Amino acid sequence: MSTPLDSPDQGGTALLDRELEELLREETSEPGDHERFSHYVKKDKILESAITGKPVRALCGKKWTPGRDPEKFPVCPTCKEIYESLNS
Repeated sequence: MSTPLDSPDQGGTALLDRELEELLREETSEPGDHERFSHYVKKDKILESAITGKPVRALCGKKWTPGRDPEKFPVCPTCKEIYESLNS
């Protein structure tokens, strides 16, 4: 007689890990204007992304993995509007 711990590939945490990895792969990036704009993201999240490779979420909701020089692109108008409303 076997238990779930005897065969971890049949379920338990191994199954949950595989399902989580699949969800993360599906959700890693969104198509859209992140190629055309620089977005506002918390600095600690940018650093975390640089270390782990995990995507970040901008104020406007855009999710992507940063990799380009933000100085070369105009600021996302939605991010800018949200940022300015937070500092008012």
